[in-house]
Amino acid sequence: MHDNDAEPVAAPGQASPTKRAADADAASRNVPVATAARDRETASDRRRRRLSIIGTVLSAALFLGSFVVLWRIVGDINLDELSTAFRSASQRQITIAILLTAVSYALLTGYDYVALKQLGERIAYRITAFASFTSYAISFTLGFPLVTGGTVRYWVYSPHGIKAAKIASLTVIAGITFWLGMSVVLSWSLVRHAAEVSVLAKTGLSLTQLAGVAGFAALAAYFIWVTLKHPVVNVRGWRLELPRARLSFIQMLIGAGDVCAAAGVLFVLLPGGHGLNYETFLAVYVVACMLGIASHAPGGIGVFEATILIALDRLPTGGVLGALLLFRLLYYLVPFVIALTMLFIHEARRRVKRANGKAAKPNSQ
Repeated sequence: MHDNDAEPVAAPGQASPTKRAADADAASRNVPVATAARDRETASDRRRRRLSIIGTVLSAALFLGSFVVLWRIVGDINLDELSTAFRSASQRQITIAILLTAVSYALLTGYDYVALKQLGERIAYRITAFASFTSYAISFTLGFPLVTGGTVRYWVYSPHGIKAAKIASLTVIAGITFWLGMSVVLSWSLVRHAAEVSVLAKTGLSLTQLAGVAGFAALAAYFIWVTLKHPVVNVRGWRLELPRARLSFIQMLIGAGDVCAAAGVLFVLLPGGHGLNYETFLAVYVVACMLGIASHAPGGIGVFEATILIALDRLPTGGVLGALLLFRLLYYLVPFVIALTMLFIHEARRRVKRANGKAAKPNSQ
């Protein structure tokens, strides 16, 4: 007796009709999945190409802008004034200024190091130092550090797996380090040397002391906040966890050391016999930096110099101008040229390596 629903017997070596039908049905169901996967790969490739084009355009724009700014800065330098400034400054002054510039930029690498530690990223220090030095040397001269410094950091860090969002977070944390350092140095100077600062700033003694106390109060409030609460900033889906108290204290020390070293560069270049206390000068320097930053002028140029000249009006104007010119040269222009050269070599090597990698792929297939 035969069962009408029984599966037909397949020929030897062949799958049964039911098995073939099931395989065909499974294949038809997998077609959209495979097609979607190919579509996703194609979209991903298109996105990578777009990012590559955007990166190339930004690279070209930044390099072009940098060279335009460099050309203008060099064109504005009066060689006679520069020569006079060099003759007025002793070899000892210039040597100490160069050493303090190196110390300041070395401390700036700590900004990125602390930020990367907070973000949980492990990057070799040589890469961190390269990214930090070039980003600050470029942004100090071009201005708009979130854009210029962030772009340079993206070039350096992205090949090491750090995404754009984290680079933005890194830039913000580094900025906090800078402002913590500036705040503590200014507050210390205003409180400790209120009488001298009030004379230079042409303000009352009580107002100067009050400003210093207010600065320390703001710092204390910030440290209480990061100690008692989990400091998190949310802006339109972008989330940033700020460093807690211990790391914030390290940030403040690094920032203060950097500010003191940078101020020392200009201080040692001032004409001799000025009788100005270094801690008093720190307040003048920090206020000049803040006003320069607020002006959004590249490197605070013009605003920074005017503030220094007004505060030090009892000193010979020519001597102060010469010191400012040398300061611009040693602290801004020389590092800027070095950073541009390093970035150009870095970008050229990366593009050559990428081109060689693409050329090697067809040969390996």
